[in-house]
Formats: sequence, C-alpha cells, structure tokens
Amino acid sequence: MAIRTIRTIGDPVLTKKCKEVKAMTPRLETLIDDMFETMYESGGVGLAAPQVGILKRIVVIDVDDSPVVLINPVITEQSGEQTGPEGCLSVPGKAGDVTRPEKVTVKALDREMKEFELTGEELLARAITHELDHLEGKLYVELVEGGLYEVSAEEEEQEQP
Repeated sequence: MAIRTIRTIGDPVLTKKCKEVKAMTPRLETLIDDMFETMYESGGVGLAAPQVGILKRIVVIDVDDSPVVLINPVITEQSGEQTGPEGCLSVPGKAGDVTRPEKVTVKALDREMKEFELTGEELLARAITHELDHLEGKLYVELVEGGLYEVSAEEEEQEQP
C-alpha cells in the first residue's frame, strides 16, 4: 500500500466525469487499498478516485470505523435535508456550509464486484453525496452557501466528508 498525492482545486482531473469500472483487476485492488491509506493518513472520512488522479467510479468511505468501498455507485433514494459545515481533502484549509440530503440509499458494487445497497444518514449521507459528486467532476465549493472560510487542521479533520 502507498499514500497517493491528493489532487487539489484547480487540477483539471477534478472537473472530469469518471468512467465505469467493468472488472476488478489487481491494479484496482491496489488503488482501493492506497485510497484507504491516503484517506486515513490525511484525516478524511471519504475519498474518490479522481482525488488521486484516477478517473474511475470508485469511492472509499469510513464513518465510525465502518470502511466501505463503492464501485459504480448510484443514489437510488434520498430524503430530508441537512445543512452543515463541509470540507474536502482537495480543498485544504477551507470549509463551507452545504445542504445535503439527510438520508440516502446507494446501489453499488463491492470489491468482489457484487452488487449491494447501503443506506446512510447524517454524516454518512453527507459523505456519500460529497464523494459521488467527485465522480461527476463536481466539488463541494459549487454548493457552498455563504462562501468558504478558513479552518484550522483540527477543525478540518472534523469537517471532511
């Protein structure tokens, strides 16, 4: 496993749509492991493949020590609304208030390319929608209400979806 470089705002790869994963390969297995290691090392709770320069529809999330891999994820249901501070490993030192669904259900493939469904509320719902936006070439800064603000390193870790 290796820590990969996280692409930051201004990098064109973050504005591109990702391609569907057709089959699991040893290279993609390594990518997923590296994504988890990079996310943990950076203090985030989610990371999408384009954030490490790979235009594949892969997301890793770990909220409350429950790591999950989402391959080719699609939101099938969403409800409610929550507004709160959000940050991003690709926008270091900044945060902003974003409105997201309170609850989402996503259909995806796991590491074995088996389909499953995951329902998340609150932080998990925020992380899912935030990371899936990355797969479409969108950054949370496009959704910020009231502008971005500076955050300290400790605050930043608390606001990373």
